[in-house]
Amino acid sequence: MTTEFRYALPVEQTNWSLNGQTETIFRWEYDDGRDGLLALYEKGKQQQWNTNERIDWSLDLDPENPMELPDEAIGIFGSDMWNKLDAKGRARVRHHLQSWQISQFLHGEQGALICTAKIVQQVPSIDAKYYAATQVMDEARHVESYSRLLHEKFEMAYPITPPLKALLDDTLSDQRWDFTYLGMQVLIEGLALAAFQRIRDHSTNSLAASVNAYVMQDEARHVAFGRLALRDYYPHLTQAERDEREEFVVDACYLMRDRFLSEEVWEPAGLDPKKCIAFAAQSAAMQHFRTRLFSRIVPTIKDIGLWGPKIQKAYIDMGVMDLAAIDSATVLAEDAKVADRFDAERAARAAE
Repeated sequence: MTTEFRYALPVEQTNWSLNGQTETIFRWEYDDGRDGLLALYEKGKQQQWNTNERIDWSLDLDPENPMELPDEAIGIFGSDMWNKLDAKGRARVRHHLQSWQISQFLHGEQGALICTAKIVQQVPSIDAKYYAATQVMDEARHVESYSRLLHEKFEMAYPITPPLKALLDDTLSDQRWDFTYLGMQVLIEGLALAAFQRIRDHSTNSLAASVNAYVMQDEARHVAFGRLALRDYYPHLTQAERDEREEFVVDACYLMRDRFLSEEVWEPAGLDPKKCIAFAAQSAAMQHFRTRLFSRIVPTIKDIGLWGPKIQKAYIDMGVMDLAAIDSATVLAEDAKVADRFDAERAARAAE
């Protein structure tokens, strides 16, 4: 069955195309690479993998709780609506919510695929073109992996959620190469890492956990790529240029904060959308999840030098300012180690 027939909601309304102007830059100096980016490019070449071989697709998802995640993370957990549901109703909510989340991962990865191809065209340095080319392959593999997970295991999909679509619109429409980096490599990829981590670390289903662990290993390099490139570039901008980028970050962060209310899910899952959204927006679980979503973004924004009063005020307002103290390089390095542990666990299962 094609994806078109798996969508829980009509998808036609979210189809869109952009007429963004892209400047293509050829680089005739081939020997001016920065050590950090060239090392990342080397790692990107070495860590290519095949989703058909590295992931054990023979594993199944649980019909009652596909990714075997704790119910406490569900936005309406503890509400009268949740408490009144029988086992069948709760299973239906889990299925819809989890397929919605994996669908957003899938759509976001297609956005990353397009953005990174744009970076290869736009970026003025050859070392960045080298690395971005490896990321194009990474993103194609991620689209393939999440598409297969949805088609073969969930057998359900959701259209792209409006906040994610709006951020991709803004990121892809701007002609300046650093906005593509900022929107995708730092903001969207950073948000994705935190969402992937929740499944990787809390799912007791080996298939769901491993898909996210392997994608995270790639995404950790992608965020590092954005950090390296923008950290070198932003000190040379005027204050007015930095202010414009900080405004973009603030608007994007508020937009992303509202992305995970799952507004599209509740009616297809058989519940009252208004009541579910109202409860989820104020629930302790959602407040905690929203905060953790920014754990990969805030320290990176500080690291690349976009740390003016407007940024700091927004992060104080969101309650995420303390995340600036996180050592993002250490966290990203740990993502690679976790993926290697999943490889070792699969090898041990195969040897039994």
